[in-house]
Amino acid sequence: MTRKMAGALDVFYPIVPDADWLERLVPLGVRTVQLRIKGAESADVYRQIKASLTVTRDYDCQLIVNDYWREAIRAGAGYVHLGQEDLAAADLAAIKAAGLRLGISTHSTEELETALAAAPDYVALGPIYETRLKAMKWGPQGFARIGEWKARIGELPLVAIGGIKLDRAAGVLAAGAQSVAVITDFMTAPQPEERVRQWLQGMAGAPGGGR
Repeated sequence: MTRKMAGALDVFYPIVPDADWLERLVPLGVRTVQLRIKGAESADVYRQIKASLTVTRDYDCQLIVNDYWREAIRAGAGYVHLGQEDLAAADLAAIKAAGLRLGISTHSTEELETALAAAPDYVALGPIYETRLKAMKWGPQGFARIGEWKARIGELPLVAIGGIKLDRAAGVLAAGAQSVAVITDFMTAPQPEERVRQWLQGMAGAPGGGR
């Protein structure tokens, strides 16, 4: 197994809703995971981040905390991911001073400009395909937009998200993305762990797969 540099993103980037899901999936061989907790109290968020850090450090996995940058700093996480609204309200100076790497969601050229002004460590683009996860005011971005984004951001890693299934991943990567963020495809599978294993096997030969 090839060990990644700290902070590097793997090509397969699952997003989980809590520490319990993370504890189920990371031991399977996941090398990048986002903890996206919704509607929890700060103390519970902090507890879940700490628990997740214990697991991810044991398994050489990069943990990315969604939204909760204060708790991420306090817990000693290495990465935080912000949506546009959270970015507007965040203390970027505090995030940078704490040494956290930063990922930012984008859906339009205006949002991309806002993200790049914050000097992120990666940019996410979505939804690539129609997604069932939540109502979106943006339609599917498609492969051409992936290429456009990659040309704009240069060496920054590009994460593609939204409606991506395993049989679509190769096309997404070929279009210019470095990582494929996945939620629904494994969360709704009859056997989520087996679906994650399929993703890991399917991405093993992709650039950045690390296997």
